[in-house]
Amino acid sequence: MLGFHNKDKRPWKFLEEMNKNMYVFGASGHGKVVAEAAETAGMEVSGFIDENPNLSSLLDLPVLKELPLGAKEMVISVGKNEVRKKIVDRFPNLVYPKIIHAFSFVSKRAAIGDGTVILSGVSVNSEAKVGKHCILNTNSSIDHDCELGDFVHISPNAALAGDVAVGEGTHIGIGAAVIQGVKIGKWAVIGAGAVIIRDVPDFAVMVGNPAKQIKTVENTNTDR
Repeated sequence: MLGFHNKDKRPWKFLEEMNKNMYVFGASGHGKVVAEAAETAGMEVSGFIDENPNLSSLLDLPVLKELPLGAKEMVISVGKNEVRKKIVDRFPNLVYPKIIHAFSFVSKRAAIGDGTVILSGVSVNSEAKVGKHCILNTNSSIDHDCELGDFVHISPNAALAGDVAVGEGTHIGIGAAVIQGVKIGKWAVIGAGAVIIRDVPDFAVMVGNPAKQIKTVENTNTDR
């Protein structure tokens, strides 16, 4: 039996407060980083949600197989952009808080969408606009006036110069660089270390320095 420590002796009040806490969907290495980023921002993480039958705890927090009844807040710690989109579609009525690591810099004139995760060492400069459920991974840089669509993932140490546009669902690989003013389409993939010096079409896979398109993304299960 639960031991309730509420002065008014109403256990349902305790459960109501518990369900206001936030859950992290995805008990993985990335999930650890997201949970710790939330903690640096003073947010309370109640546990992880993951269907892996071999997991029962992570970072001394419980791993649950499904979201508790009445839970209201969740952040998605899944690196694959199309999977994050499917999870949001599955839970459309939840609140998705922004997670902004205490050791990142986000301009007060930048706009950050719900559910977006900004990790340690990230810079988001003046009047940049970042969509919903994006990942700005460790030490990435988003310069002034950039615009990122929903479900974008900017990998560690990737850098976007000023006035770059990135379409929905695009993944920019680790250490990639994008020069100023470039427009990158939706659901594209920019390879690790690629240097983007011209516009990129939707669904293109780009690699190299300077980057060249090698193929088109297939089987993303996204609306085209």
